[in-house]
Amino acid sequence: MSEVDRPEFDSSEFDPHGMNPEDFLDEVHSFEFWFQAVEGYLTDNPYGHESGDEPISDRPDDLTESDKDSLITTLCNYCVGETAALEGASGMIAIAPNRHSKIFLATQVVDEARHLEVFLRRLQDLGVTDPEGEIERRANPTLQVFKRRLLELVKAGDWSAALLAQNVILESMEHAAFLVHATTADPVTAQILNGVMKDERRHLGFGENDLGRLLSEHPGNRRRLADIRHEMDGLVLAVFSRAADDLPGDASMREAMGREYIETMDRLGLV
Repeated sequence: MSEVDRPEFDSSEFDPHGMNPEDFLDEVHSFEFWFQAVEGYLTDNPYGHESGDEPISDRPDDLTESDKDSLITTLCNYCVGETAALEGASGMIAIAPNRHSKIFLATQVVDEARHLEVFLRRLQDLGVTDPEGEIERRANPTLQVFKRRLLELVKAGDWSAALLAQNVILESMEHAAFLVHATTADPVTAQILNGVMKDERRHLGFGENDLGRLLSEHPGNRRRLADIRHEMDGLVLAVFSRAADDLPGDASMREAMGREYIETMDRLGLV
């Protein structure tokens, strides 16, 4: 398709639930759709935000030292989550049941790698000279447990369980955290989060659509997947509890993240 023929696409208005299954498979799982989806918010936005005439670290960020330290901890945990998503999505390509899913996951691997890169760069902008060491020191242990469990499901070759853990539970957790954080974040971090969330909605739409179809075709899987959901829920909510302590705001932030996550999960009826 030429640039002249390419239709306009606004990822902020994308609603995967409004598409019929055939259109979803042919359109949303394609690289062409991915190009259109990311072009608008990647152009002129190196490392996820508008560029300026001077390094971010030299511009006034309006962050107190305490706020900066809390933000660094939060970004370190985002890097753990994005690394889990990167490793999970890449591992799922080999076990995906069809070409549509393999192609979509290939686009997701690129997205997750870019997310990790922009969060690492934001850490550097905030004065972190050894991001990897800082991540290891500050990472939430519960989030590390979640990552290990997710990758166990992927390594086991269990497509439906891996899809639930990776593209529904992890994506829902990240989207909920980013959505709430963006409301109080500094302008640069907020712009990064809003761009990343556009990708998360696409990843989550894929997971919900594909898993919903699998449950319709194989309803006997519902109980097993519900058990996995409940196991992971405890980890997710524990991560949110710790994350809320590192974000500006009050206890309502923890409640908002939990509510956003649970509402998304409940759409699949895995109770």
